[in-house]
Amino acid sequence: MLRACMLDFGGGWERHLPLIEFAYNNSYQSTIGMAPYEALSKIRDRTKTAQDRLKSYAYKRRKDLQFEVKDKVFLKVAPLKGVVHFGKKGKLRPRYIEPFEILDRTGDVAYRVDPSHIINPKELDVSNNLSHEESPIAILGKQVPKLRNREVPLMLVQWSRHGKEEATWEREEEILAKYLSIPS
Repeated sequence: MLRACMLDFGGGWERHLPLIEFAYNNSYQSTIGMAPYEALSKIRDRTKTAQDRLKSYAYKRRKDLQFEVKDKVFLKVAPLKGVVHFGKKGKLRPRYIEPFEILDRTGDVAYRVDPSHIINPKELDVSNNLSHEESPIAILGKQVPKLRNREVPLMLVQWSRHGKEEATWEREEEILAKYLSIPS
């Protein structure tokens, strides 16, 4: 088609390229059995239908939750990949933590919970990606659980800005590799 148009336009086909594109998009294509613009409109219609169907499924399961003062709620956590929080890693990590009591309602979907769980940002050295480094204060215990064919030495580590009840079991080799001088 381009070759035939070049002969008709006498070598100045660059100016007429939009007309050639229009003619091509409106011509019948035997491979798809229709014109390309028809195929594109069908694809758009099917995509819109699929999006509407998925949207309806999502809205059927959605609930607008309203909480009152003194209600107990779980806090959803989404830790960063590779960061071990709450003593578990991967599939076994908790998705929700503790039931917190709502003390006050500050907006339509904003609530104030127990202030003892609020961390003052001035106490933390927060980096640009909104993460902070925890450092171990002391080793509270050691154990070597025996698996089928090997032993994994673990250390009970107390972290900075946390109490003894929030100490976590960590692999000894990882702790020693990251932090060499820890008081026992």
